Amino acid sequence: MNTNDDTTAFLIGGAPSENTALFHRIRFSAGDPAAWIQRPDGSSLLLIRDIEADRARRDAQVDEVSVPADFTPEGGLSGDRATATAQATAECLRRLGITRVVLDRSTPYIYAHHLQGAGLEVGYDEDLGVKDRRSKSAYELEALRQAQSDTEAVMLSMLQRIAHADIDAEGRLVDDEELVTSERVRGWIDVALLELGYDNPGSIVAGGPDAFDCHASGSGPLRTGEPVIVDIFPLSKSTGYNGDCTRTVVHGSISKEVHRMHAAVQAAKAAGVAAVRSGATGEDVHRATIDVIAGHGFEVGLPPKDAPSEWCGMVHGTGHGVGLQVHEPPLLDFKAPALVVGDVLTVEPGLYCAAIGGIRIEDMVAVTESGCENFNRLPEGLTWI
Repeated sequence: MNTNDDTTAFLIGGAPSENTALFHRIRFSAGDPAAWIQRPDGSSLLLIRDIEADRARRDAQVDEVSVPADFTPEGGLSGDRATATAQATAECLRRLGITRVVLDRSTPYIYAHHLQGAGLEVGYDEDLGVKDRRSKSAYELEALRQAQSDTEAVMLSMLQRIAHADIDAEGRLVDDEELVTSERVRGWIDVALLELGYDNPGSIVAGGPDAFDCHASGSGPLRTGEPVIVDIFPLSKSTGYNGDCTRTVVHGSISKEVHRMHAAVQAAKAAGVAAVRSGATGEDVHRATIDVIAGHGFEVGLPPKDAPSEWCGMVHGTGHGVGLQVHEPPLLDFKAPALVVGDVLTVEPGLYCAAIGGIRIEDMVAVTESGCENFNRLPEGLTWI
């Protein structure tokens, strides 16, 4: 990125351990505030706390590393680290002769405040730190493949454990003489992922009517004959990239209506995956998905307030980008942009009914020139014996 303007610079600020846009830019993690500056000539400077500076000089993908004390303004630096970093950033840019600084969407307002206080004009670029993250590198693609493979391994284990559970006199699932609850399964998932080197922010294990809310995490005992949505989206501690996979399991007999819902979702996912290619838009993929849902006789969109319990429809978009965050641009929904080679996306249609529960199937795909690479290998059925 080069503005060909010798008075404009670009800035992404925050803590690299929290701000994924900044981490992606410098490939260096630290828990303290920092600022990445791109000078008008295209060279980069990282401003970071002195205790991190030597490590940053060795590992960060930048041209130069400085510390806030190098750019102490006339009034001195605050004792607060975030404030001091923002003050030093403003002073650094002022000394460089910069008059205008363009920020991304992730940079905290404290930077804009101190830039303006130093007399600099503040601009905004909504694509800075976003568009360049969409087309994944070979390293990123492999990290995402591995994350999805590990996610699938845990998913398979959980679905089989649910499918093989015993039942009590009330039709509730039992494992090792204890009730199988949503909370208990999430605990199993957490432990399995921890052993594989993943943080898990909280999986969805929603059985029966709980799953009518597509984002409900689920609670209480799981029951035979009811569909259970399991959605796992862990973060690799070693690479920082995410997996994201959903499958649905039914213990015991499966009703005709659940079979009908599942057939529609399975066909919709296939249509969505088939629509993914470079140049197609996220809306194209979403329309391919919902056309199949509607063609199977189900609704699309949020249910009306007076909807009967038998109402059944797809209430969300088809999917989203995945990378350093589990939800990244682009969306697969209305008004979504064109897809680019290297976009990594989820395709995850679902159907939800208050009387029955939900069915969702989710794969992760990488966009190619002619279509996509599907990272998933798991079956899509409801039985996991």
